[in-house]
Amino acid sequence: MASKGAGMAFSRKSHRLTSDAEKSRVTGIVHEKLLDNYLHRIFSSTDRAPTAATSRKLLNFQNLPEHLDQLLHVDEEAEEEEESQGKVEGRLGPSTVVLDHTGGFEGLLLVDDDLLGVIGHSNFGTIRSTTCVYKGKWVYEVLISSQGLMQIGWCTINCRFNQEEGVGDTHNSYAYDGNRVRKWNVTTTNYGKAWAAGDIVSCLIDLDEGTLSFCLNGVSLGTAFENLSRGLGMAYFPAISLSFKESVAFNFGSRPLRYPVVGYRPLQDPPSADLVRAQELLGCFQAVLSVELDPVQGRLVEKESSEWQLQGQPTVLLTLAHIFHRFAPLLRKVYLVEAVLMSFLLGVVEAGTPAQAQSVVHQVLDLLWLFMEDYEMQDCLKQLMMSLLRLYRFSPIVPDLGLQIRYLRLTIAILSHEKSRKFLLSHVLFDVLRSVVFFYIKSPLRVEEAGLQELIPTTWWPHRSSREGKDSKEVKDETSEERLRRRAYERGCQRLKKRIEVVEELQVQILKLLLNNQDDNGGEASRYIFLTKFRKFLQENASSRGNMPMLCPPEYMVCFLHRLISALRYYWDEYKASNPCATFSDEAYIPPQVFYNGKVDYFDLQRLGGLLSHLRKTLKDDLASKANILIDPLELQAATMDDLDEDEEPAPAAAQRPMQALAMGGALPLPRPSWLSSPTLGRANRFLSTAAVSLMTPRRPLSTSEKVKVRTLSAEQRTREDIEGSQWNEGLLVGRPPEEPEQPLTENSLLEVLDGAIMMYNLSVHQQLGKMVGVSDDVNEYAMALRDTEDKLRRCPKRRKDILAELTKSQKVFSEKLDHLSRRLAWVHATVYSQEKMQDIYWLLRVCLRTIEHGDRTGPLFAFMPEFYLSVAINSYSALKNYFGPVHSMEELPGYEETLTRLAAILAKHFADTRIVGTDIRDSLMQALASYVCYPNSLRAVERIPEEQRIAMVRSLLAPYEQRPWAQTNWILVRLWRGCGFGYRYTRLPHLLKTKPEDANLPSLQKPCPSTLLQQHMADLLREGPDVAPSFLNSVLNQLNWAFSEFIGMIQEIQQAAERLERNFVDSRQLKVCATCFDLSVSLLRVLEMTITLVPEIFLDWAQPTSEMLLRRLAQLLNQVLNRVTAERNLFDRVVTLRLPGLESVDHYPILVAVTGILVRLLVHGPASGTDRATSVLLADPCFQLRSICYLLGQPEPPTPGTALPAPDQKRFSLQSYTDYISVEELAQVEQMLAHLTSASAQAAAASLPTSEEDLCPICYAHPISAVFQPCGHKSCKACINQHLMNNKDCFFCKATIMSVEDWDKAASASATSSAA
Repeated sequence: MASKGAGMAFSRKSHRLTSDAEKSRVTGIVHEKLLDNYLHRIFSSTDRAPTAATSRKLLNFQNLPEHLDQLLHVDEEAEEEEESQGKVEGRLGPSTVVLDHTGGFEGLLLVDDDLLGVIGHSNFGTIRSTTCVYKGKWVYEVLISSQGLMQIGWCTINCRFNQEEGVGDTHNSYAYDGNRVRKWNVTTTNYGKAWAAGDIVSCLIDLDEGTLSFCLNGVSLGTAFENLSRGLGMAYFPAISLSFKESVAFNFGSRPLRYPVVGYRPLQDPPSADLVRAQELLGCFQAVLSVELDPVQGRLVEKESSEWQLQGQPTVLLTLAHIFHRFAPLLRKVYLVEAVLMSFLLGVVEAGTPAQAQSVVHQVLDLLWLFMEDYEMQDCLKQLMMSLLRLYRFSPIVPDLGLQIRYLRLTIAILSHEKSRKFLLSHVLFDVLRSVVFFYIKSPLRVEEAGLQELIPTTWWPHRSSREGKDSKEVKDETSEERLRRRAYERGCQRLKKRIEVVEELQVQILKLLLNNQDDNGGEASRYIFLTKFRKFLQENASSRGNMPMLCPPEYMVCFLHRLISALRYYWDEYKASNPCATFSDEAYIPPQVFYNGKVDYFDLQRLGGLLSHLRKTLKDDLASKANILIDPLELQAATMDDLDEDEEPAPAAAQRPMQALAMGGALPLPRPSWLSSPTLGRANRFLSTAAVSLMTPRRPLSTSEKVKVRTLSAEQRTREDIEGSQWNEGLLVGRPPEEPEQPLTENSLLEVLDGAIMMYNLSVHQQLGKMVGVSDDVNEYAMALRDTEDKLRRCPKRRKDILAELTKSQKVFSEKLDHLSRRLAWVHATVYSQEKMQDIYWLLRVCLRTIEHGDRTGPLFAFMPEFYLSVAINSYSALKNYFGPVHSMEELPGYEETLTRLAAILAKHFADTRIVGTDIRDSLMQALASYVCYPNSLRAVERIPEEQRIAMVRSLLAPYEQRPWAQTNWILVRLWRGCGFGYRYTRLPHLLKTKPEDANLPSLQKPCPSTLLQQHMADLLREGPDVAPSFLNSVLNQLNWAFSEFIGMIQEIQQAAERLERNFVDSRQLKVCATCFDLSVSLLRVLEMTITLVPEIFLDWAQPTSEMLLRRLAQLLNQVLNRVTAERNLFDRVVTLRLPGLESVDHYPILVAVTGILVRLLVHGPASGTDRATSVLLADPCFQLRSICYLLGQPEPPTPGTALPAPDQKRFSLQSYTDYISVEELAQVEQMLAHLTSASAQAAAASLPTSEEDLCPICYAHPISAVFQPCGHKSCKACINQHLMNNKDCFFCKATIMSVEDWDKAASASATSSAA
């Protein structure tokens, strides 16, 4: 290469290279001999022997360009070969090999901007490269980003693929599938071994011998195919077929191959000549860093690179200028950055201490920024970080995590450089790269390769009790051998945890650098750049929930959240140390004004009170009075119109909003964020189907900050003053309500980071925490299978050697699987469920509780709070309770009891809060409260909240069930009663004890823990007013009538379907709805039982106007239930006998004991007068059958009065068979009730007089007419009209409005008529 600088003057930055006019001045910089020695020392070739000083040519800046040309001279043949890469024999196509996104694909695929990464977006898409080979030996590498279904290999241009057939499924196409561990060429056979995410597959083709083979992580899998078709027209393209959401990245040679194979050539030739030059120039640069000039003594001084300093000497500056004049253009190439600069910097990191490495890296970056043009340096830094991230993400896990530590240390060293950090934050980390990858510690899928066997040589797994439910305090007695194994396993887990903590600490250091707010010299501080990018990152993930390819993977979010919390709390407490008026991070919360002052954009996330535009319109007066915030009327009108026309935005208006695409992280005109799981990490992705454009385009443009009477700017326009505030500006905290303290909690920027962390948890972290519990569940299942197998081995006769052999084989398989899973579980516990991670989630929970409490004090302005704060409070508590055990218990956390009580107060107050309008969040609050009362600790917390809040909660629970979701409300009341009702002390139904529950931690499977305190509140409220009890009980009876009627109708349909001769299947959804209706019927009956027990006078004191009506309705429903369930060989019996999947809970016991409990309370426990009334009403109902009562005790017919009960029939249902569930006293009460009804029934039959059909009520035909309606004069019995008037005021017959109801007696009416005549 000819020198570009010989004999001419030109400039790079501010350093001019020499020209003839400057010779004498330049030569005189230092002594001529010293300059010669210095230049020879710097520019001596690395592969040549040093030349003696007497025989070498004198060097100065005049002849240095010529010397550099000789030093960097590359063999002409090699250079010519590099310049004509596309003409290499055996290869056809462009010299730069990429994926063919124009015509060489099938199906819908997403290809990265560099055309090397691909993601499947259809059933089985296929794509090939732009270059093919027909002769010689060739290799390319594929980095596996996801381990799903893919077929990787080679194909010819004549191969035709579709959504079902891909590479390897046609003639002349060959593929390796590591997911199914097979090779494919029309037919398939076993081959190779399973791959995992992060593996590299090398695809080798030898067209001289006609063979094709594969390597996995550099290890050959053997020859896969032989006798390939060769000859005229036969050329092979690299190709891949992959299923939906699977992703890979190709390396055809644009980057150094990770595992080069001797004798095989990459499809894209490396830039060999430039590589030689770059390595020579790097050697010269390293020499500069190791030598210093001492012009006083006229000698060269050897120095360590970490001690070298740029002191502004012209000789050194000009020397570096000559180096970078040639080096800078080379450092823009990906291959050279990774092969030369990356290797050099990693060597620096490995050679010294972190401080020394950071010093050298700083020096290097300073010099790069000084001597390279800005665009060159920016390209270089971008490629450097992309390569570094790729290496970190896909490096194999080794026992000491040494590879990850090395890459993180280099990342820290680079980000410690202020100018580089700000550039990377502004243009690379959140725009090009998936920066959160640096905070992720991937889980090893191959335990052996990760070295976990050496770290944890002894495995152990917990023994879950097989008893129903789960008691966290129950500890199974373990043998001494098990104790030793457990302790050895725990020691191994601690060793693993300590190694992981080293990586986590490095990741926290990275975030501390990004959150630095003291580096504002000559520009914006890093923290405020980070805030802008972080907010856009959250927006992309929040706005694209449900479209998985666009989301940052949840496993990355989990790690990112924990590191962010650590760095955030560090800066929070650091600020407190220098500002005593601030608060510690333990007392952190988000002030409520952040939610309504418009300073923080929450995108389109739902607020508690509904849409933001609606809230600002309806609560503008409250904003003005409480927060001194005025809303511009024009803006309100614009917001209203925007809500109306959001689906009808014209094209020109959309075209004027380029920020839409930029905020989504894409490039116009196809906006698409960069959070795809493709390992090439391209900025924008090209779509191989135009149909994808409509799928990925947002429905409406991103909303901007609402204008208030304060300075509000978009995230990109905000400055430090806009966030932190100034003397006359509170920044993010403008609009402080009077309830909030004047002193700031901390820096405003940290409040926004905290707000973002809470949003992150809501987006995907909680979901991932639940998903990772699957490893623990797998361990429990295999442990149970192993114990069952060992039990069978002990019981198996020794003569059955065949069975013994099979059982021994199964035992070995289960043991090996458990060894593998227990080590994986150790990794998961260390990275996801450790004590420190639990404390982070607990801290977030407490932050949310304090935020909700402070927001609640603002009155109507509470409606501005985003819904996710309540969601995170609910979900984080659930995660702490369910996901971190049994290793860690929530009870060990500081302030546990207080936190439970505060959460209980929030649930009790807000589940019926009228300020909360969202259906989903209201349901979540109701479900959370329902779950809360199922566990003793949390139920006691509900009992500890202030009495007025408890009473208000119970009052809300007793509101009529109509016009609101009542099932969860009823469930809460049932849980408060469970353990007190008749035969209601069970955890699981008797007939289900032999089956294994799907999840023993479900709230419905917890041991009964009734609350007498809340029951008393309920009783007091039902006695409180004349309308509370009737309206509540009327709604309960209405819902019971509906639920049981629906249940009966559904089982009729199920029975009819089961009896058909043709083969048919009952819809599983119908079965589920049927079972739900049955469970609702049982729970409603239990609520009625509780009501009768606590306040019997509601039904039995007929001095109250509605008591008789309620009692008659109750008797009618009880008789209907009994008749349907107890009839001989009836529909209910047949459906129960079928035991259909989905109807497991449908059985005689739960519904009959609920009805029995009500009858016993009415007929046995009540006062004498009440018992007589209940008996008369029950017997007066035409549906009453004494046989149904006898059925409860297994008797087919009523016994003769005065005789003892015969023994029950063993084949029939009888409460006497459930001695473990029903006490002797309860059975005696049932017998007493049966005897009483038998006697009363006989007396009623003897005393009853026949009634004319004309005198019967025309509505029910069960009771005589006893009421007349005014003014229309129509008649019915009192029971029918009273029940009707509870819901409707119109006459049954003429629909006239009923003004009053009067008693009617036939005899009195007849006498009045005759006298009038």
